[in-house]
Amino acid sequence: MARREAGRFLGLLDREDGHVTTYRRTPGGASIAEEQTLDAVRAAEELDADYTEAVEGAQLLEPVDLATFRSGETTPMLFGAALANIGVRQLLDAVVDLAPAPGDRPAADSTRRPVDAPFSGFVFKMQAGMDPKHRDHVAYVRVCSGRFERGMIVTHERTGRPFATKYALSVFGRERSTVEHAYPGDVVGLVNANALAVGDTVHEPDGPSVRFPPMPAFEPEHFAVARASDPGRSKQFRKGMSQLEQEGVVQVLVSDLRGDASPILAAVGPLQFEVASFRMEHEFSAPMTLEQLPLSVARLLDPEHAATLAAYPGAEVARRRDGECLALLRDVWHARAFERGHPKIALTPLIASES
Repeated sequence: MARREAGRFLGLLDREDGHVTTYRRTPGGASIAEEQTLDAVRAAEELDADYTEAVEGAQLLEPVDLATFRSGETTPMLFGAALANIGVRQLLDAVVDLAPAPGDRPAADSTRRPVDAPFSGFVFKMQAGMDPKHRDHVAYVRVCSGRFERGMIVTHERTGRPFATKYALSVFGRERSTVEHAYPGDVVGLVNANALAVGDTVHEPDGPSVRFPPMPAFEPEHFAVARASDPGRSKQFRKGMSQLEQEGVVQVLVSDLRGDASPILAAVGPLQFEVASFRMEHEFSAPMTLEQLPLSVARLLDPEHAATLAAYPGAEVARRRDGECLALLRDVWHARAFERGHPKIALTPLIASES
């Protein structure tokens, strides 16, 4: 609840029963904001016209429909501020109340993996530097089937190699605790899992191999050339680039025109560049400079047509870590103009390649 004046926040209205939760903010969100719950009657008395306006506005919204939510057609809307720890509890409660129970998961071969099948898990996030003193590297694995036991040896599906799970954690904010067992739907943090990457599958070594489809990816719309500010720290620069790419902070592309010492960073939004720059300087001690490129479109390109694309004004060819050849162009009109002039050369959207 807030009028249009900036910073005038009164509380959060629950449209289900009309109660309002008010907050007393803590400096910098250092701890959970103090809450006070007002029932509908008391909220109407204390907040007067503000409460009436909020209730009338909420009545224009449709109630949450579980069927359409779980089919991916609708999304519930919640308000809050993570930095100030406002509304975080309501968000967690909504996940508990609305999220479906773990079920059979589609595999890459179009079969479905039952929850009672032998253990399998999917790596959906990588994060490093959570503990600066130890330079740890945590792979977050969602248990998809079976039972996870700390210390078990699993198979890394992408490489076929065994992987030990001795250091398994449950991570919630700054809190960490050792995980001994986990079941479908649980998330396990595997420490120093340098061999794993986002989208990898791990499973029990006994029985047939299983691979889950990769996570959907957004097409990058911002591109910048990265260079190490200090050429003497090129080793740290390359290590940092590899780490950030593995975590999915940015996509790292290599252009034959510029070489791997000046990779092209591709991102959905410019904030990703700021995060990358900060981490390169403070985590890897390899400050870098960024040169924004006047490009906003990336398309898959057959390598045999790379020379033709590279000769096209305002376009550039780069390669992804997986070996795919990409055409980088100014905008969609630029891409369409190239296709009109070269009807035998296909420029395929990146999203189509992920499905």
